[in-house]
Order: sequence, then C-alpha cells, then structure tokens
Amino acid sequence: MDRSTPWSPLLRLPTRRRALQGLLGGGACWLAGPLQAQRVDGTQPEASPRWRAVRASLWGERPLEAADPAQLQLVAPARAADPAFVPVALRARAPADAGQALRRLTLVIDQNPSPIAAVFELPPDGALPDLETRVRVDEYSFVRVIGETADGRLTMALRFVKASGGCSAPAGGEAAAQAAEMGRMRWRLLPGAEAGAGQPVTLDWAVQHPNHSGMAMDPLTRQYTPAHFVRSLRLWQGERLLLAADLDFALSENPGLRLRFVPRGEAALRAEVVDSRERRFTGEAAWASLR
Repeated sequence: MDRSTPWSPLLRLPTRRRALQGLLGGGACWLAGPLQAQRVDGTQPEASPRWRAVRASLWGERPLEAADPAQLQLVAPARAADPAFVPVALRARAPADAGQALRRLTLVIDQNPSPIAAVFELPPDGALPDLETRVRVDEYSFVRVIGETADGRLTMALRFVKASGGCSAPAGGEAAAQAAEMGRMRWRLLPGAEAGAGQPVTLDWAVQHPNHSGMAMDPLTRQYTPAHFVRSLRLWQGERLLLAADLDFALSENPGLRLRFVPRGEAALRAEVVDSRERRFTGEAAWASLR
C-alpha cells in the first residue's frame, strides 16, 4: 500500500491512555520512570513491564490465550527497513460460529512511547478482520495484536521487530505543503471480485496528515514539532459502517489502511477523520470511480 455513528460505544483511546498513565503514575503520553524503554531480545514476551501495564489497564484479569496462527496472525518484518514506516498486517479467519467472530483488534507496540497504537472496531457486516497499515517503531519491541470476539474471548498474536528511532523521525516534505494538503484522501480498489458477487474486495485508503508524534526535532529551528496526529477514523459504504478506529501517533505519516469487505451494491465510500486538534476531515469516493 502507499506510504501514505459507531456500531457500538467505543472505549476511547484517550481514556485508555489516561487509565494506563494513572496506573503508571505519569502524566505525559510517553512512559517514564521505572518503565522507561529497555532493550529487549525477543525471547520473553511476557517480561515487558510496559506490556504488563497495558494488559492490566485494558483487560485486567481476563484470560488471554495465545492465538492459533490459523485463526489470528500478525505479520511484520523481523528487521524493519525504515522504523518510521514498518508494515504490519492483522489477519484472521472468519469462523463458522458468529459468537467467535472478531469484533475488536488492538495493536500494541510494547516499547513505543505510547504503546497502544490502534484499536479497530469491526461491526457485524463490516470490514473483515484483515487489515494492513504502517507504523512507527521506536525501540526493538514486541508488536502484538489482541483480538476480542463477539462472545468476549481474547487471543493474542505477536512478532518481535528490530527497529529504532521511528517515533522521533521527522516528517517528510515542507510544513507549508503538508498544511495545504492536510485532509486530502486517497482511495483505490484493488483488482478483484465485482460488486454484487458476494466476494470480498480490497480497498486502499489513506489521508494526508503529518501525524507528528511530538518527539521529532525540526532541523532548522532545533525545536520539537508539537504532536498533531489522526485520532479517530470511521469508514462507511453508504450508511453501513465498515470500520471504526481509535488511533495514536504510532501510525506513520499520511496514515492509511488496507482493508477487505464484501460490498453491498455500489453505494459510495465515505470516511471521517478527527485529529488531535479536533480538526475534522471528510472524504467520499463514488464506487464507479474506484474501478
């Protein structure tokens, strides 16, 4: 993919982050004190203090099982070519039992300054649990996807990724050009099944946004660029919600998604984005224009 009305009430990502900060006793969006980043070697996925804090904050004592790779996978490179644009894919097989269908995917990057990278809500008859995006990875880290089924079961798949410096990498391009293009959306339907055939299609979607982490220094002013990133996303086909997501600055510059869904007719696709400064961007693409 290019570098580039909710189905159910969401537990907003800022709320999740505040809960985590309260647990840690810190007020910044990155973790400090005894849980500062420590280089890990990829052999002990449960040893990370950050992961244990995130797990306790979001799921408490609920059982969390290792996912069967045939049912849920996280695909990512063992060593990233660019720590600011690390491709990740979250893939699951559709079960025969509707109660076991995945309704939420949570992406966690243990060693990132803000570990909860994204929370994807998958409504019934919406996007399939088959998503791809690009993320920033700041330290050698376990990257995890936690799937939650309709009946409340939790499973986890993970991958150890060697990358560093992704969150402090400066955005590309000039600030004025970025501001002028901010909010412009790109849509592309990959070749595949025709509408109405009952088969899933694959959509690439992206929005122009610098997604500043607040940790990158401007090489000219030597000042840190303030955080400014996409916080939430809603995607529809017509009035049918395909996906709702709470996001963090871990998504790369010009954040995008590759998703799969079964189209219902040829209603237009629509997206609504809200960023951390409460700026709202909307975009629409006629179905015929995507072929």
